[in-house]
Amino acid sequence: MLKTLLICSALVTPALTTPALAQMQHTDGMQHTGGMAGMNMDDMQGNPGMDMSGMVDGTADADMMARLQAMMGKFAMQQMMGQMMMDQMGGMDHAAKMGGAQAQPQGVGGSPLSEPGQSAFAAIAEVVAVLKADPNTDWSKVNIDALRNHLRDMDIVTIDSTVVSTEVEGGLRFDVTGAGEVTNAIRRMATAHAGMMDGVDGWAYTTEDIAGGAAMTVIVPEGDLAKLKGLGFYGIMASGMHHQPHHWMMATGGHPHG
Repeated sequence: MLKTLLICSALVTPALTTPALAQMQHTDGMQHTGGMAGMNMDDMQGNPGMDMSGMVDGTADADMMARLQAMMGKFAMQQMMGQMMMDQMGGMDHAAKMGGAQAQPQGVGGSPLSEPGQSAFAAIAEVVAVLKADPNTDWSKVNIDALRNHLRDMDIVTIDSTVVSTEVEGGLRFDVTGAGEVTNAIRRMATAHAGMMDGVDGWAYTTEDIAGGAAMTVIVPEGDLAKLKGLGFYGIMASGMHHQPHHWMMATGGHPHG
């Protein structure tokens, strides 16, 4: 800190010729004798009365401080010392934060990552972790393959299907179609979701098979028509809080559809 103070003092000397600092030197009530004019490094280092040892532990000798104030001006010195302390504290705070980030890595297994894979893989990993953590798990009933097949249906219907919406009295009809495996996935998903959501919030759901997929008709209260249109088929399929218990029942050998 001593070296920093000496260097800063030398650097500040020529800057005192600027209008702002010159005004500081001549402000009423400031206690200085000539500011820093005439001050140089040799004077400070060679002055036997300038015992700077107290700066090492943060306590300055009173006589030394008085001499510095006389040369620099009390206000200018306080500003310099204050800035130096703020800079030092800022460096310590930054180091602490960096150290804390290294000491407490986020994520799993010491890595910064928490996501184990794409969505279907992550959903299965979550179920498996819960099953393994429960000593009462009946592994004879566990059926992860059933959950995987359902998650695959969710994926291909969301990504590979096509929807045509038609306004009907009080709601919308969604004709959802797809090729190959997508056709049956649509039928399974639409039928199961309509059965779970029918009557929730006063919305009525019906489905029927059509060529290439299924049609879902949703009738809602008049005030909810804008919401229905905004959600569309995919927003409706993602609605409701039944997905998690539905998936849990599949994985543990239950019958989610009754």
